[in-house]
Amino acid sequence: MVLAKRIIPCLDVKDGRTVKGVNFENLRDAGNIVELAGRYSAEGADELVFLDITASSDRRRTMLEWVEEVAREVNIPFTVGGGIASERDVEALLRRGADKVSVNSSVLAEPGLIDRLAAAFGRQCVVVAIDARQSEGGWRVYSHGGRVETERELFSWAREVEDRGAGEILFTSMDHDGTHRGFACDAVARLGELVRVPVIASGGAGCMEDFYEAFVRGKADAVLAAGVFHFGQIGIPELKCYLKEKGIVVR
Repeated sequence: MVLAKRIIPCLDVKDGRTVKGVNFENLRDAGNIVELAGRYSAEGADELVFLDITASSDRRRTMLEWVEEVAREVNIPFTVGGGIASERDVEALLRRGADKVSVNSSVLAEPGLIDRLAAAFGRQCVVVAIDARQSEGGWRVYSHGGRVETERELFSWAREVEDRGAGEILFTSMDHDGTHRGFACDAVARLGELVRVPVIASGGAGCMEDFYEAFVRGKADAVLAAGVFHFGQIGIPELKCYLKEKGIVVR
């Protein structure tokens, strides 16, 4: 049985609004969170991902409020990330209606958090997001929304998070993010060879062919994109028709 490939719009959230930038910088407003979520759900998106890119403890209450609103608006699974640092944070989000959580900076600082979350909520609930940029020494992992370089290397970190209990890996190539030049397919394919959990490719969608390449050359289990959906460059129904015509199994 061939598993269907997933199309996942991503809503980067800052101060309660959806934003989009290039290479993690120069953010511009892309619309209302709840309205966009409802639109993507109606258009046939398979899942949604919300990343509160400037999350902090003082904004936690606002975050919980919009998560609850989104849960009332959509009928597809959605993942929430940003500022999640404890089991209590995850429990609060799941209670408000989130299906999964995405963790990044917190688990780079404290990898054991992955083990604890998987034990408490099940690994199907735990998505580890990895933001990385290619350098002379290979793919370097970044934290805090791409602002802080770490000592971690992409592929070894991916193997570790899987071993600790991650149910999915969301890989964003910072070099490709917002450029509309296609995904980092070679890196995505290598990740897929190294880990057994699903790999979500992110960063670089510019046209329908980029999605096809991510699935075929990158062997991604799912593809995540933002700006091409937010600004109407690609419609989800049209994208799925295109992929079906090219032989890709989608829902």
